[in-house]
Amino acid sequence: MGFLVRIVVNAFAIWIVTLIPPLQVTVVPFPPGELLQEILTLLVIAAIFALVNMFVGTVLRVLAFPIYILTLGLFSLIVNGFLLWLTAWLTHWWSWGLRVESFWWGVLAALVITVINWVAGIFLRPNDKR
Repeated sequence: MGFLVRIVVNAFAIWIVTLIPPLQVTVVPFPPGELLQEILTLLVIAAIFALVNMFVGTVLRVLAFPIYILTLGLFSLIVNGFLLWLTAWLTHWWSWGLRVESFWWGVLAALVITVINWVAGIFLRPNDKR
């Protein structure tokens, strides 16, 4: 159940990022571009982003661990931006998907997505009753 909630939160975060014009991140929905297709596109993009984050992100974080220590964790912004850019690259082969104008806009968009996921995690975290 946690994976599905994470996908929904990621879809919401990606949608919020697309509403911020300076970030130059857009979502091209499934044709025809109706509301249901846009929601489904966001959910599929969020699922791809979660899978990329799960597999590629884990490998990158393990390999870049010394750099994380040297930069006091700031390198995670670069890694998250790369993972968002990789998701956009994976979905650009179809007529729908995520479009990121440049790598650095992807880094900034990944920062916004991380903050939204952090806030959502505070509210959606299960309470342990002991």
